[in-house]
Amino acid sequence: MKRARQALLRALLGGVLLAGVIALADPARVLAQLRQAHPGWLAAGLAAAIASNVVSALRWRALARWLGAEVSARDAMRWYFQAIGLNALLPGAVVGGDVYRAVVLRRAGQATAASSWSVLLDRLSGLWMLCAIGGLGAALCASVLAPWLRLPVGVFTALTLVGTLLWLALPWALPRLLRQGGKGWLAPLAAASARDDFGAQLRWQALASAAVQVLSAAALAAGGLALGVHLSPAAWAWAMAPVFLMAALPVSVGGWGTREAAAVAALAPFGVAAPAAVGVGVIYGLYQLAQGALGA
Repeated sequence: MKRARQALLRALLGGVLLAGVIALADPARVLAQLRQAHPGWLAAGLAAAIASNVVSALRWRALARWLGAEVSARDAMRWYFQAIGLNALLPGAVVGGDVYRAVVLRRAGQATAASSWSVLLDRLSGLWMLCAIGGLGAALCASVLAPWLRLPVGVFTALTLVGTLLWLALPWALPRLLRQGGKGWLAPLAAASARDDFGAQLRWQALASAAVQVLSAAALAAGGLALGVHLSPAAWAWAMAPVFLMAALPVSVGGWGTREAAAVAALAPFGVAAPAAVGVGVIYGLYQLAQGALGA
């Protein structure tokens, strides 16, 4: 009963937040924006979103196999898109789908540690590259973003670049950190990081995660272009970070509400009106629903 109440609370919170954002943006103007959406750009965005998650599924499969869990490419994609469907429909954002992937992999006869760690590391790999690309995008958009934070452009650029480079370097310090404290539940990860092929696997994860995020940014940008929102690639690279991070918070159903609020905040410095920004968030949410239906 407690979990049911928490799920209901999250659903209500997300619904209230979405309703509030739409109300502030003017529902009539948001609906007018969505009605004028260009079908070609909508289709291009959906194709980019699907391609992004196909690469995500293959990235997860590579991690699972590296950790000792055998899974075919077909099963990896099937389970990944089914997880997207759960993420879109259940309270808790990405949590439900991630738990589902770990469970089905374990039920397929794979080790519990490999099943759980493959899902966790896959999620962290995506978040790692998302924040890195978002940081680079912010640095390139310093002339627009710095004034909003009341910082000199040079200081803002330096801070974002240094922070991004340190963030990118973090996984390479993982073996040393795990050698010092990799015991108990961290033992499987410590053993994996000590392997000779750790560097090769990390490079593959970085490349795959970069492809995932570039395709995801393209999907977000295509949704914006469908509504007549024309921004530079750097602006979309920055905007996707807060939009996707907020959508992943386990405080709503499928990211509805948090995603749209983040879109309004992230796109405001570039002069994007609230109705169009909300529309961009809604379109990306619909892409997720479409892929969830594909998984079903």
